[in-house]
Amino acid sequence: MLSHAQNLADNWEFTELWIDPTASPPYVLILLSDSFGKSCIYDPNQNYQLAFKSNTYEEAKLWLLEDEYERVEGRLKASVLA
Repeated sequence: MLSHAQNLADNWEFTELWIDPTASPPYVLILLSDSFGKSCIYDPNQNYQLAFKSNTYEEAKLWLLEDEYERVEGRLKASVLA
């Protein structure tokens, strides 16, 4: 795994679930982001393989929206789990 992605996986600030609602069942991707906005998108169907990484949350969000993924309402923050 890339060092940026590994560091983020260990030190994330929040995570979001994104789905492709046109798939049946809906296809899910997981977005992790740190306090600086660096973000990685992981694919649980591919053994949590890194699907995309970016230096900003906005770039990651646009990548997901481009493929018509929709964010599941809510956001899980790391501080909730601590």
